[in-house]
Amino acid sequence: MPSSPDLFDYDAVLAACAQGDQHALHRLYQQDGRHLLGVALRIVRRRDVAEDVLHDAFVSIWQKAASFDAGRGAGRGWVYSVVRHQALNALRGSEREVAADSDLLDALQEAQADTVVEQFELQATMGRLHECLAHLDSAKRNSIVCAYVDGCSHREIAERLKAPLGSVKAWLKRGLAALRECMG
Repeated sequence: MPSSPDLFDYDAVLAACAQGDQHALHRLYQQDGRHLLGVALRIVRRRDVAEDVLHDAFVSIWQKAASFDAGRGAGRGWVYSVVRHQALNALRGSEREVAADSDLLDALQEAQADTVVEQFELQATMGRLHECLAHLDSAKRNSIVCAYVDGCSHREIAERLKAPLGSVKAWLKRGLAALRECMG
């Protein structure tokens, strides 16, 4: 069970990783894995790529933990920057052109034609979702975005929005009900 970021000792966990403690890396993943996945997802915009980014970032954290210097910044910030840089590198890598033969290009074009309908349907759904979110009051909308985009817990949302925990839970429940109705 993840603990509060204020209580979790990122510096000690990174020091333990530098010493080869695999359990420390696991604790770090348990603590912030879902939040770090959200960071990667916001940058690369594809869940499968974001999951690969997160995996590669944790390998990098494991390999470079000894290079972390607490005198230069917080451990949590260092971990998040590793994920962010890994995601940006993945984004840059996907933009590079790849030389391909004509058979491969033909196959890709056929596959793309097959997915045009799926992409259109997804875009239509996302457009409806955006419109439905816009109709919610800001408290409900912000609670839903924090929960489902940023991966925050109810308590973390309450802290971010500076609102009582019970209010956040109610906003989420009512906001989701309104979204379901709007999306019909």
